[in-house]
Amino acid sequence: MPDLSQVQPVNFPLQGGLVLNKSTFAMQPGEALELQNFEPDIAGGYRRINGFAKLVDNIVPQTSSSSEAVLLSIKFNDKIVAARGEKIHTATEGNNSWTEIDTGRTSASTYDFEIFNFDGNDKFIVADGNNAPTVFNTSFVATDVSSGGGGEVSTAVTGAKFVKAFKNHMFYAGMSSKPQEVVFSEPFDEDDFATADGAGSFKVDDTIVGLKVFREDLFVFCENRIFKLSGTSSSNFAVTPVTRDIGCVNGQTIQEFAGDLIFLAPDGLRTVAGTARIGDVELGTVSANVQSLFNDNIATATNFTSVVIPNKTQYRVFFSKSSIIESLTEGAICSLRGQAFEFAKLKGIKPSSTSTFTDISGTTIIHGGFDGYVYKQESGNDFDGTAIDGKYRSPDLNFGDAGVRKHMQRILVSYKPESSVNADLFLRYDYEDPDTPRPSAYSLSAADIVAVYGTATYGTATYGGQTEPLLRQAVEGSGFTVALRVNDNGTSAPYALRGFGLEYQVGARR
Repeated sequence: MPDLSQVQPVNFPLQGGLVLNKSTFAMQPGEALELQNFEPDIAGGYRRINGFAKLVDNIVPQTSSSSEAVLLSIKFNDKIVAARGEKIHTATEGNNSWTEIDTGRTSASTYDFEIFNFDGNDKFIVADGNNAPTVFNTSFVATDVSSGGGGEVSTAVTGAKFVKAFKNHMFYAGMSSKPQEVVFSEPFDEDDFATADGAGSFKVDDTIVGLKVFREDLFVFCENRIFKLSGTSSSNFAVTPVTRDIGCVNGQTIQEFAGDLIFLAPDGLRTVAGTARIGDVELGTVSANVQSLFNDNIATATNFTSVVIPNKTQYRVFFSKSSIIESLTEGAICSLRGQAFEFAKLKGIKPSSTSTFTDISGTTIIHGGFDGYVYKQESGNDFDGTAIDGKYRSPDLNFGDAGVRKHMQRILVSYKPESSVNADLFLRYDYEDPDTPRPSAYSLSAADIVAVYGTATYGTATYGGQTEPLLRQAVEGSGFTVALRVNDNGTSAPYALRGFGLEYQVGARR
């Protein structure tokens, strides 16, 4: 039987991420004009992010002020290590107390760290920009790195801000008295600087802001330039420029991600990628779609941090500002989907330090807070008790003809709940013209989902339920364009929006 309803169907998957550098006319239907606390999902669509919760229930002890931030938050030998004020502490996860392992660390900035094994024993080393770098063994005994002496490199490493292990040497940089110099120890000894035994130093012609080992090179990031150190020992180490035109805003943003190095440059996120030509290097801008988000935050942020979530092929950067409370703090998600980078906006996470650790038990994403606590990201359904403000907005859709009125009949929503869902779906017409009637919110909910063994989250589990239900919602209203909004109410477990179908009848031409 022929369809005489004259209903026009339009379907589109959600892909492309947040796009802020196009007019709504130029955007593809699956791209997002607003995407807050939803992540581009490697399985397709946009997924409301997980929350974070306290990794250790007790606050890290302060030295003298409750305003002291957690400047180091890492996991080592099944312990959580945190620095606050003038001290470094350890604790086990859960409702446990902190144990002091080092003190007297005055005027420390955000710590850099490296986990290494030069002598068959696991250790980690920290550098804070003012005090002597300090090494800890698995018993958490602290040993300060020496500052040089007779027959050793004359440059002291006290006050180093950056530390990395490369080719069995320990490299130090960021000393305030010599901001352009890198010092390296002799092989297999992070605390010996005798030149006769293979230690040494080199200089670059710009202020160093970070070190990162990538493939067979040590990259030296500066304010306006990038260099790389190649070779295996002091006898053949060679420094060459990668670029003399682009620098890094902050070393805490440098991460290995999706087979490249990613870092925050003055014009947004860039990657350092090896090309097909041996020894050549390509620098690529990846954040053009959300350039305004970076422009709004780079100049005003007082603290930059970042993490990588490997199983999601996702990088997160956070822009913390001393005058902005946590609920208003912004950040950005960068996800690699296929061959394209897709973005979203974060809001409500304000880390003072971050780290990512992967072992046989899985990956742990850690951040220290300005409130003195250590948190675990990718945990729970809220931000440590605060609702997650998740938002999605489509482009203004005109279905190929902005001059014809569309009478909306039905919205089809393809989504994947992980537990019960509580969100609102809105239709907005004519570029959200306030004079155009606005239908009330439609409920986007799922109380009955498939029960999955092996997980701790069931929601209201129903055997035989749908893993990816299709919501068919009758709607009202008309306009020359229509936009879809989803506002998460902050009480749901994560869920993924996969795509939308819209059914409408053609009305009069304007």
